[in-house]
Amino acid sequence: MDAHTATGPTLAAPIASPDDAMARARAESLITPRFYTTEFKAFDTLDITPVRAEWDQVMAEYEGDNNHDHFQRDEAFKGEIRELPPALKQEFLDFLVSSLTSEFSGCVLYNEIRKNVTNPEIKKLMTYMARDESRHAGFINSALKDYGLGVDLGQLKRTKAYTFFKPKYIFYATYLSEKIGYARYITIYRQLERHPELRFHPIFRWFERWCNDEFRHGESFALILRANPQLLTGGNKLWIRFFLLAVYATMFVRDHTRPEMHNAMGLEASAYGHEVFRITSEISRQVFPLSLDTDAPAFRAGLDRLVALAVKMNEAKARGGLLGKLAQARCAVAATATFARMYFLPVRSHELPARIHMAPAW
Repeated sequence: MDAHTATGPTLAAPIASPDDAMARARAESLITPRFYTTEFKAFDTLDITPVRAEWDQVMAEYEGDNNHDHFQRDEAFKGEIRELPPALKQEFLDFLVSSLTSEFSGCVLYNEIRKNVTNPEIKKLMTYMARDESRHAGFINSALKDYGLGVDLGQLKRTKAYTFFKPKYIFYATYLSEKIGYARYITIYRQLERHPELRFHPIFRWFERWCNDEFRHGESFALILRANPQLLTGGNKLWIRFFLLAVYATMFVRDHTRPEMHNAMGLEASAYGHEVFRITSEISRQVFPLSLDTDAPAFRAGLDRLVALAVKMNEAKARGGLLGKLAQARCAVAATATFARMYFLPVRSHELPARIHMAPAW
């Protein structure tokens, strides 16, 4: 039996108060969502002329704002909330806080870009994307408030650490995070659409139209990348490879901290992860000149190894003391070596299509 089949990396201390929720949102680790800042001047040099027709189509969709009234709780929402077993409740609360942090991270970044650029096309895009992510974060926060665990987003913005990313890293990471967010949400939505009896919280009813926002955000960055092809050639392929692996590995390890939540939805964490990778890889082939072979036995074994090491890392943290710190260091070295081996696994190269398929296909 694989290590992650029997158990997964354990969650941190329980979320039992707003302070606990804030502490979880502010936490910094390899698998927690981060806040980012960047060099804003590079955004002013972006030229979207080569994709003008597709760009105008996406901008029209943003302006039409078909989700302007979507993130409103209907009368049935509160009545659908039921008492959850303690382990499932904690994993679900962790999911909500992590999702809130991720969505709000996008809101903060996009708003900062909007305020610091003069390029009118980028300024307009960031205005729309910040609007959408603000709605998403607010909707998740309202669900946390049902449990008395709302997060003060203003305080989170002021007190969470920021990570600097070069602009091109922002392009790659944002494109992937939006697309993998779409793949995650639509996979959950379709599963619960088939099995509504497994929908243990009403927020999942919102996921279909919600993930259309994620898809559109990803398309915006896809067009930026396609309009600036130097970002997809030469040494930049190595960075694309890195971000693909980093995003996939982070998601896989993080999802194995929530086995009860996935089981409650009739999903198994590993199978769910590989389905998300399949969808994301199919979409990203329209933009990236390479994709990871996520079906390769060595790739899957590497992911399992990372989960097992995360389990050992948490055990070492709980042990404490000098021996615990030494064990954590050994786990960190082993995880780095595992990631490096996975990085150098063969990838799939392919030609980019003439045009991007602009509508969700899943």
